[in-house]
Amino acid sequence: MAGNYDSLKKVLGRAYIRASEGKGKERHADGKPFNQQPIVTELHAFKTPAPALFQVRKKALESMRLSADRAQDELLDVIVYAAAAWLYIEESKSKIETPTN
Repeated sequence: MAGNYDSLKKVLGRAYIRASEGKGKERHADGKPFNQQPIVTELHAFKTPAPALFQVRKKALESMRLSADRAQDELLDVIVYAAAAWLYIEESKSKIETPTN
């Protein structure tokens, strides 16, 4: 069954490479693990995933006006920012209240 998701695995792998070997590493890593880089630690400082989610929205909207190659790069960044938000929530689970309707 996993073969049905190979295309997803390929895209997630490209986002990983972009963050770990490309733009993310060059600009932000400073030799630290991903969850200790500003993309995640600043969310803890603000006590919210909102900054990363804003970047997800901004980059997704930007992708619609770019060439195909640049749009794909922006969308890989969307995946990385979404992962940062996910990690913040995971690391803060015990502190985050469940929203009520």
